Amino acid sequence: MSRRLWSLAVLLAPLLVATPLAWFAVSTDSRRTTADRAEARPVAIVLGAGLRRDGRPTLLLARRLDVAADLYHRGTVDAVLVTGADDEPGSMRRYLQTAGVPAAKIVEDDAGFRTWDSCVRAHEVYGVRSAIVVTQAFHLPRAVVLCRAAGIDAAGVGDPSLPARRSATVYGWLREVPAAVKALGDTLFRPAPQRLGPPTAALADAVAAPRLRTQDAGRSS
Repeated sequence: MSRRLWSLAVLLAPLLVATPLAWFAVSTDSRRTTADRAEARPVAIVLGAGLRRDGRPTLLLARRLDVAADLYHRGTVDAVLVTGADDEPGSMRRYLQTAGVPAAKIVEDDAGFRTWDSCVRAHEVYGVRSAIVVTQAFHLPRAVVLCRAAGIDAAGVGDPSLPARRSATVYGWLREVPAAVKALGDTLFRPAPQRLGPPTAALADAVAAPRLRTQDAGRSS
């Protein structure tokens, strides 16, 4: 390769790598909104973001759960699917119950090992056809694209985490560049999730369960 072609490749490489992220952002612009403007959908899907050493949600995850609780209390969603790995969904459930979301309205998915897996399992295992995806704003375009690729009519509400966790948010945006490249492959090749399993009516039951008042929700937990 000549020096001129090599220099051109070096200049174009960052642009090509960033293209999927830019496309995700543009293609989901009309589907990303705020909790007060979100249109009603049956389910909020909260994607995991790790636990602290004491087993409680990290700050970023807690902020996602706060958004989901807000959507529930507004009547925008009827149930919440919390998805993550291992002990994460249980901790997410306890946090939501403390925020006044009834236990009967929360369903745990403990095989959400990555965003694509969570989206596929939401559709194939839990029967989600329409949902609001809840995550940080930097992660939201990718999450919406992947859920739509998995067959879900997805919109998204993102937490603007920059004021609360500046360094983690900046890192999150940087991480989205290579993550979007991998996600593009997921949308094209549709790999099977690490674990699938049989369909369940748990989420449909949660959506259909009576909506309790906040004080009743506290007693039910």
